[in-house]
Amino acid sequence: MVTNTPLSATQTTRFQALVTVASFARRSLKTLVYCISLSFLSTNVVAQPSKEPGWFDWNPAEQLSSDESAIDLRFLNEAIAGENGRVIAKNGQFFHEGNNKQVRFWAVNGPPHELQGEALRQCAKRLAKYGVNLVRVHGQVFTKEGMPDLERVKHAHEVVAAMKKEGIYTHFSFYFPLWFNPPADLDWLPGYDGNKHPFASLMFNPEFQKRYYNWVKILLTTPSEQYKNGLLDEPALFGIELQNEDSFFFWTFDSGNIPDPQMRLFEKQFGSWLVAKHESLENVMKRWESSPLLRDDLVNGYVAFSPLWSMIQSRSLRDQETVEFLLETQSNFYQKSYNYLRSLGFRGLIHASNWATASPELLGPLEKLSYLPGDFIDRHGYFECNHQGENAAWSVRPGHTFRHRSALRFDAVEVGKPKQFTHPVMDIQYDDKPSMISETTFTRPNRYRSEAPLYFASYGALQDSDCIVHFALDGAEWSVKPGYWMQQWTLMSPSMMGQFPAAALIYRRGMVTPGEVVAEVALNKKELLELKGSPLPQDASFDELRLKDVPVGGNQVQPGQRLDPLLHYVGRSQVRFTDGKSGVKANSLASFIDRHAQTITSSSSELKLDYGKGLLVIDSPQAQGASGNLQSGGKIELKNITIESELDLAHIVAVSLDEKPLATSRRVLLQVMSEERASGFAVEPTEGDTMKINDIGHDPWQIKEMQGSVDFKRVDADKLRVQLLDENGTPVKEIGTAAKIQLHPTTVYYLISR
Repeated sequence: MVTNTPLSATQTTRFQALVTVASFARRSLKTLVYCISLSFLSTNVVAQPSKEPGWFDWNPAEQLSSDESAIDLRFLNEAIAGENGRVIAKNGQFFHEGNNKQVRFWAVNGPPHELQGEALRQCAKRLAKYGVNLVRVHGQVFTKEGMPDLERVKHAHEVVAAMKKEGIYTHFSFYFPLWFNPPADLDWLPGYDGNKHPFASLMFNPEFQKRYYNWVKILLTTPSEQYKNGLLDEPALFGIELQNEDSFFFWTFDSGNIPDPQMRLFEKQFGSWLVAKHESLENVMKRWESSPLLRDDLVNGYVAFSPLWSMIQSRSLRDQETVEFLLETQSNFYQKSYNYLRSLGFRGLIHASNWATASPELLGPLEKLSYLPGDFIDRHGYFECNHQGENAAWSVRPGHTFRHRSALRFDAVEVGKPKQFTHPVMDIQYDDKPSMISETTFTRPNRYRSEAPLYFASYGALQDSDCIVHFALDGAEWSVKPGYWMQQWTLMSPSMMGQFPAAALIYRRGMVTPGEVVAEVALNKKELLELKGSPLPQDASFDELRLKDVPVGGNQVQPGQRLDPLLHYVGRSQVRFTDGKSGVKANSLASFIDRHAQTITSSSSELKLDYGKGLLVIDSPQAQGASGNLQSGGKIELKNITIESELDLAHIVAVSLDEKPLATSRRVLLQVMSEERASGFAVEPTEGDTMKINDIGHDPWQIKEMQGSVDFKRVDADKLRVQLLDENGTPVKEIGTAAKIQLHPTTVYYLISR
């Protein structure tokens, strides 16, 4: 007999831990596959032209740059990256050191690792054309034995040089535990057997750190064909990431993941730290008033670590001192590494890591606190579509299931659940440091993936985020990467890269005004170590059933109470770590958020999200449009244009190309997108609105035909000529004036000019 007995608090926490570990496995494997499987995934399949009614093929002819192209954004970048000096962090933003101008980065994880020579240079040209001004080169520079890999270093230098010529900066992510399986014969990292990844060990093992520092030293100081003196003084090198996705505060910090010799080394360090603080371990145990743990060995000076789920649950004095030690060790590693890079003479930006924690509320703030030695704060975040099946962590295959999930509606991951108010775009500024999101995307085969570019651009600009790095440029061509399986994060697709022109302009030129600071949170460091948590946790799950518990505004936030997560769609939020008093200053959001109507208006009134319908309206002086369920919006009246469409998923936006308001601009890009799929992609419904994949499809990409109209309200609208552009942004033919633009079924870009 099966009964529906509620889980205890401890059981619930353990279950959440398992779920989070599963999510970690999915996200980490995606990076592993991205780094080692690109050549396999490039297997060619002959493109089969589409004959599906209502859809058209996206298969642009090669054209990297053209004086006639209205979507070529190469002009946004410097002539060469670094011509205006290094990028520096100042006053919570990035600036060019030479001219003191603020810069935002619309970036990609890439380029594809296999590219070199002319192919690499052509990729750089393509990225610049689509508005990219930074690449995050995400891959190891060491061999499987832990030795420096000079070939990878050489290639890294080639990437920096190729990108520099197109005004694109490079950021190195060179270490990730999943890239390393320490073999059994490593005397500097005992306990491994070639089958485990060294989670957490780098931060406490001094011998491991010596090798790690040698890797980055060789990356920066080795001479190459492009850089005779190495990269130390190269201003096109934006920065260095110290490590990717690892933390003492994530579920992987566990004796089951860390071999006994390594864990004993760390337990000994913990014991010594406690003795220095309390004179003896006997004093410690009396102070803690807790039962010994299985791995405690006080006679020999070893003090064990409670499992994270237990610490989150009990928050005992032992737990509090444990997190204090973990925070100190993690922070010290980042500070030591920062100092080492500076001692080499490296003047670029340096940041710590970007990982989640076992508890966004309790441990999340401690993770961010440990990042403060760096120049800016980084994080990761994905909008996923409940993709399930064998190897679903890194592939799309027949038999897998998923659901079409809209971010504009705040759809929950699981079918039938209430709206989920969490999304990667929800950004927070910590301690007046710039903010980067170094991995983010909407994964496919979700049809709502096409929401992503305008969503990131608009709300990234509203929150004044400093760098958004899209994952991942795993191929340089417009390909679905066909085979017997596909990747789910491919950027070279019409709904993603195809929408970069308008999105990059909105974000990089600040066509959406940064919002007011609507929440300021001061977090006392001592209270954080007492595991009292934050009222503004990042990426914490929060659904509509809990909205009744949020404060209405002002300073009346009770312990354990959450601030309204919808504030991120109104304006900016800031967290400050302090030795003084904790506190919250939160503006009333009543005039911006209407829960009954399910609408949110930004503090600047330039963005309005109807999350009941799934419709975002952009109405700023230089950018106007609508994204999502346009059918539900009827006739959408904006300041200078009117939009109508019967499509339930489309994205229509007009942006100024000459930096003038749309009311007077003489050169406007009108960009239109619906949804994408691979040719031949076939699914069938299963339970609820879950879909089962019967055929993953093949090249080329397909786009659902456009429908609708755009009318300009300007008095000179009948004098503004409208040209259809091809997929490369080159004029094809003139179709009339802007007084009435009937959308062409197979056209994505239009140039409106006078």
